[in-house]
Amino acid sequence: MIHVKPKETECPPYNRAMTNWTTKLIHPGVRAPKGFRSLADPTWRGSTVLFPSASAASDNWDQYEAGYTYGLYGTPTTLELASRICELENGYRTIITPGGQSAIALVNLALLHAGDHVLIPESIYGPNRKLAGTLLKRLGVEHSFYEPTIGAGIRELFQPNTRLVWCESPGSITLEIQDVPAIAEAAHARGALVAIDNTWSAGVYFDAFAHGVDITLQALTKYVGGHSDLLLGSVTAREEGTWKLLGAAHQVLGFAASPDDCTLALRGLKTLAVRLRAIEESALHVAHWLAARPEIERVLHPALTSCPGHDIWKRDFTGSSGIFSIVFNEGTEKQEVLNFVDALQLFKIGYSWAGVTSLAVAYDFSRRKGRPPVQHRIVRLNIGLEDSEDLIEDLDQALRSAIHRS
Repeated sequence: MIHVKPKETECPPYNRAMTNWTTKLIHPGVRAPKGFRSLADPTWRGSTVLFPSASAASDNWDQYEAGYTYGLYGTPTTLELASRICELENGYRTIITPGGQSAIALVNLALLHAGDHVLIPESIYGPNRKLAGTLLKRLGVEHSFYEPTIGAGIRELFQPNTRLVWCESPGSITLEIQDVPAIAEAAHARGALVAIDNTWSAGVYFDAFAHGVDITLQALTKYVGGHSDLLLGSVTAREEGTWKLLGAAHQVLGFAASPDDCTLALRGLKTLAVRLRAIEESALHVAHWLAARPEIERVLHPALTSCPGHDIWKRDFTGSSGIFSIVFNEGTEKQEVLNFVDALQLFKIGYSWAGVTSLAVAYDFSRRKGRPPVQHRIVRLNIGLEDSEDLIEDLDQALRSAIHRS
């Protein structure tokens, strides 16, 4: 656990005999008794941080070294969550952001300059892809997309100005497993850093730093939060130098995380292990059942031996989570796929995932270059905490009502 350097913040006492009752509302002279202890993590809210003297006032963002200076950089609640995420991921230090996309933006904006080049897998999370083609492009940062399963072959794609390589394993929606160690080795040989979106593994099923990654991020919105009621992200650095770059950028971007959301995430961490175990078991059961259905061409779940990249998943991962996709047989009409999703009753329709409720979303890659040739035939499923047999019954009735086989 990383602890913040203590810093005295009590102000000098004042003469209460000269104080009007209206002032006492703001400057009370009484406090609740100390010594309260609880299993629940306290929620520290605050923007203004008090200093003991004028000379002690500082705007240093690194509160681990300077003590608390400003609420934007984190209250004790924020830093408690950061320390726990860092501990789980075996990193140097972690920054909490107000969402997963802000975590992605922080990495890009902290590490890339005009004239730099970044490599991004075709299977990357959509908003990360959009960020490269809009904001980064306007800032003069070049980008190229690479085939996610390229492995060591990525060395041929490096340019003299390549500074960063993104990974996401499994890939978003199409679940490609990347050979991250091979990619990291190639990147480091060219002086580039490697960042990974490690949300699918909840930061625990894939030890990114042990496999050569320099920066990990998660959407804590997902498995850490676990109940679809908060928005948070995390960025963890392996080394101090990278941490300093991230922290300096975080200060000027103003990515402040809500202490209330951090409290919910701290609570979510306490049940993360049991939720992941239950979700993994249920998802595998449902995935195996779907793999045997005649309407389904392929189930894209890395833990299935039939899934491309399974061998690398088995080598590098210690478990699987509840997100996977199904691909319907060729000839299945787009309307049939949409009808299937609409016919589901327990599975709800909605973005984000990793909560207790199962979800289904249909995608269409017909106009997307560099993606597998699944066109409109792919549906992403998120398995929640419902009974797996009930989920299978729901999937069965939806398949029978929506997909018409000749």
